[in-house]
Amino acid sequence: MTDSREHTRSYYAATANAATNFARLDGEDRCDVVIVGGGFTGVSAMLHLVERGYDVVLLEANRIGWGASGRNGGQLIDGFVEQEKIEKRLGAGAAKIAYEMGLECRDIVIDRIEKYSIDCDLKFGFLDLALSDRDMRDFEKTIEAKIKAAYPHEVRLVEKKEMPEFIGSDRYLGGLVNRGNGHLHPLNLCIGEALAAQGLGARIFERSPVTRIHNGTAPQVETATGTVHARKILLAGNAYLGKTEPKLSGAVIPAGSYIIATEPLTPELARELLPFDMACCDQRVALDYFRLSADKRLLFGGMCNYSGRVPRSITASLRPNMVKVFPQLADKRIDYEWGGNIAISINRVPQLGRIENNTYYAQGYSGHGVAPTHLAGKILADVVAGDSEQFDVFSKVRHWRLPGGKWFANPALALGMLYFRVKDWF
Repeated sequence: MTDSREHTRSYYAATANAATNFARLDGEDRCDVVIVGGGFTGVSAMLHLVERGYDVVLLEANRIGWGASGRNGGQLIDGFVEQEKIEKRLGAGAAKIAYEMGLECRDIVIDRIEKYSIDCDLKFGFLDLALSDRDMRDFEKTIEAKIKAAYPHEVRLVEKKEMPEFIGSDRYLGGLVNRGNGHLHPLNLCIGEALAAQGLGARIFERSPVTRIHNGTAPQVETATGTVHARKILLAGNAYLGKTEPKLSGAVIPAGSYIIATEPLTPELARELLPFDMACCDQRVALDYFRLSADKRLLFGGMCNYSGRVPRSITASLRPNMVKVFPQLADKRIDYEWGGNIAISINRVPQLGRIENNTYYAQGYSGHGVAPTHLAGKILADVVAGDSEQFDVFSKVRHWRLPGGKWFANPALALGMLYFRVKDWF
């Protein structure tokens, strides 16, 4: 975690309610728990811990929400992991716990927003989009499974003839509406939670990249200008942890994801594109996802890049995809473009584990992070407090590592994803 910059030039940074300016760590500090990383995982863990009375220090290399937590598509989607993957590895009991965690992760976010009055443009309504008959069959199976599990939110299938009621595009064969999921301004959420934790006594240090971690019986974390001594260490750097903790090197692979934001649209055009102001995504591996911002821009993302190469022009790469969905936007100005890294775990199961007894970590949300990161932070806080039921489920999952670091892993992953993209084309 060595990069020290302000926020990327995103729509979110330009419309943040507050700019954090916490001091750099200087000298020695002591606490119950030190957290490395100021994104959703770290901030969620910090808030859960200070609510329980723990003395907490958080170290962030840049600014709160600087990485994926402050750059993502802002889609609030429940579900922590595919139950089938957990049931296959750990049995039906673990799968039931995983399903309940999937509901809980969304509820944690809603609770935080309500409890601390965080202004982050929360809107409910999510529309999954079908590009094939297979997608529609999958939606039908999803609804059946949710009914069987007594899913608490309204879900319904949208047939082709009904689609104009939900989206101003003729690209899709149908959709799946979920009224419990939705979208929000992720950077305002992350900053709001951090300020809430500070108000409860947490100590936050920004521009304090961690240089060394000492695990074991006397845990401590070093930066270039200070040291924090603690009883427990929580690692929450995710795609930006790098080689800070060698034992996690190569466990996740950073992949680029990118977004553009149009100029503000007229109320009439915004209503034509997305009449119910829902967040949307299609079902491809290299999916498109989009939604309206609070000031009625279209935020359009996708083009997940597994090769490690940053596109020369994000706008030039994404605009054709956006116009394919919404030809109405062909002449609209693009005001913002940005990207960042997400952490991919090879089996797409979030990674939670322990290093030398007193150090815990959570990472590898594979692009589905707003709600799962909040639950991961809560799980880390639980295990510090002695409740390890949810942690134990995921700490037992075996994860693959690709050898050779990112120089091998990113090209290998890119080749693998190319296979699935070709399947999508056909």
